[in-house]
Order: sequence, then C-alpha cells, then structure tokens
Amino acid sequence: MIDINLIRENPEKVKEALAKKLWDTDFTELLSWDAERKQLLSIVEGNKAEMNKLSASVPAAKKAGEDVSKIFAKVKEIASANKDNEEKLKILDEKIFNFVSELPNIPDDDLVGGGKENNKVIRVFGEKPVFDFKMKDHVELAESLGLVDYDRGAKIAGRGAWIYTNLGAQLEWALLNYFITTHLKDGYTFILPPHLLNEQSGFGAGQFPKFREDVFWLEGLEPQRFLLPTAETALVNLYRDEILKEDELPKKFFAYTPCYRREAGSYRTEERGMIRGYQFDKVEMVQYTKPEDSDAAFEELVAKAEGLVKGLGLHYQVSKLAAGDISHSMARTYDIEVYLPSIGIYKEVSSASNARDYQARRTMCRYRDSATGKTRYVHTLNASGLATSRIFPAILEQNQQADGSVKIPEVLQPFMGGLKVLKPIK
Repeated sequence: MIDINLIRENPEKVKEALAKKLWDTDFTELLSWDAERKQLLSIVEGNKAEMNKLSASVPAAKKAGEDVSKIFAKVKEIASANKDNEEKLKILDEKIFNFVSELPNIPDDDLVGGGKENNKVIRVFGEKPVFDFKMKDHVELAESLGLVDYDRGAKIAGRGAWIYTNLGAQLEWALLNYFITTHLKDGYTFILPPHLLNEQSGFGAGQFPKFREDVFWLEGLEPQRFLLPTAETALVNLYRDEILKEDELPKKFFAYTPCYRREAGSYRTEERGMIRGYQFDKVEMVQYTKPEDSDAAFEELVAKAEGLVKGLGLHYQVSKLAAGDISHSMARTYDIEVYLPSIGIYKEVSSASNARDYQARRTMCRYRDSATGKTRYVHTLNASGLATSRIFPAILEQNQQADGSVKIPEVLQPFMGGLKVLKPIK
C-alpha cells in the first residue's frame, strides 16, 4: 500500500509515477475526503478534550455545592455530537482505505514507463544451442522419452494439466531437490506453508482486491479460503501484525509448493505442453530486510536465481522490466528467461522483485529501530528459485541429441541415481 503522505505532499508526482505503470488515477476526491477527515478529527479530538475538562470539574463543583446537572447535560450534548462525527469519520476512513488499497506500488525512479515492449535485456548467459539435426520440441521429446503423459493428464483434470511419469517424475523431483539443496546451503530457512490461505493473506500480498477473481476460491469453508497462486503469498504474511527486532533482519525463506492459477494453457505454439497450466511446481524465495538493505537483497536474489539456471548449463537472458510490465505490488522486477529452441523465444522461469514497503504496510509488518526505538516498515522481496514447468522443457530442448536422447545436467545426476542420459522408450 502506498504511504498516503506521499499523495498528500505531491499528488502530481505520484500520479506521474503510476502513469508509468499504465495506471491512470485522479486524487481530487481522495484529497477532499482526507481534508474533511482532518477537519472532523480535529473537532472530535477537541470535543473529547472539552468533555474530559468538564468531567474533571465535577468534584470541585460538588465540593463547592454547585449544581452539576448542567455539567453532565453539556457532556451529554457534546458526546451526542461526537457520536455523529465519529460515524462520519468511520465512513471517510473506509473510503480512503479502499481507494489507497487498490493503487499499485510506485515503480522505482530508474524504470522506463510502458509495457513489455519497453523491457530491456541487460545480460545473456551462454550461446543459443545449434543442432545439425532436425530438433524436436519439448512435447515430442517428453512423450518419446516417456516422461510426461499429456493425454491422461487432460483426461483426469482437463486441458492445461499433465502427468509426470517414471523418469519424468524423477527429473521433476531432481530439479526441486537441486533448488532446495542450494538454498539450504546458502542459509535460507525452508518452509512448507499451507496451500489454502485466508483473504487477509491475499490482501497483504497485494493481490486483492484487484486480482481477487484470478485465484481459485473454495466454497463451503468459513472463513473463505483460496488456493495459493505462489508461495510468496504465504511467506510475506508470516509476520503480519507483528513487530520484529532489528537484529532479526534480514529474514531469508524459501518454500516449495505447487502453484494454482486460473490462467490456463492456450492453443498457441509457444504455450503448448507445460509452458502454461493451472498447476505447476515452484520453489520461491522471500526476504524481509531493513529499507537500506533491500537493494543489496534484490541483487542477491537475482544472482541466486541466475546461479540455478547457470548450474543447469542452460542458455538464458535477464530482462529489466518496464514499469508497466511489473506486477501490481512490485517496485522493480528482473526476469530470468530461459531459451526454448523449438519456438525461438525466451520464457520467464524466475521473476525477482522488490516490493519495498508496499506489502509491509498492508500486513503491518514492522521492526523496532534499535537506535531510535521507533517502528519502521520492513521491505519484502521475492524471487522464484525456480519454477519447473519451463525449466523442464528447456532442459529437454537444449540438451537433445541426434538419436532422440537427452543429456541430464550434471547437477541433477546425483538426484537421478547417477543416470546421465534419458533415452527414448521402445
């Protein structure tokens, strides 16, 4: 959530920043509500002070033998007026809160405006693979190697679903083990969160109210719950409504979960197979930091995500996203995008993002500054580390050989029982 003081101080600057995110807004009504609220609050507080003063005068009046009924009548009159004003304040607070809670995060100053057409590739690792034979796409390879059953996945769950089978299931699990082992070695704390989350968690992560309909809601549960779209939604809510100690920061977590999203696969060539589906596996990293440490934490998360892809020996690029292409809750994002030879394009396997204090303001997650004793909002950051549903196809396509087999990346071989090559099934 944006700090409303920024809007009060310079509404045009905030409006221009949000326009870079392709978000058009007018703060006239909000500032009018805010001014009315300020005036009402002054009246309410003044009335309370007057009531306290009158109430404090009662003992002295009684001692002097004066009639105190007039004092009580005056207190009652002021209290009645205050009740009406407090009800108006409540309505104004709700209007202001709802308006501000729907605003996206302010993008960092160095980001260019506009959508994905303005994204910029900032570095590339490795070379595009070149084949001296007719290459296969990942769907054909997965089926010929007996790794994935798309037909039965669709039969039991519908389009946008698949089944990992035999060595395919082992390869998927090997990827997850590789990610988990790496994060543990780097000192991150492993979390296995619930997959059913309450509405406050969606609000805290910044996905609600705007994207409330983009998740799967479960009916018949009280309170109502939804299937987590990413482990970030759970992890950034761990310390909701809590005040941390400064020496507890940074906190570094990662979680493995399936992710459930209403966006389904399409019939476009670039989204065949497991490129986009209702459910996929992902390991997610999240950090809680002090504001002054969040830029360094962002670079750390980007480097960690890149390191995983490098370790697999895959060709990829890193893109700095334009303001209009980063998600609602984020101030900056770099995408790590792996290359798929069959369609000649790059697909995102990790988004590393800094939310600054946007999510912390929504979750009321703070820490106590040891020097001043005051509370400050933490900064939250996240990065996929990694999502498997595009890494898996990239491994198959980039590592395919003329005989239809696929070389298993060296870092995965210990998790595959030492197996080095996936061979076509007869």
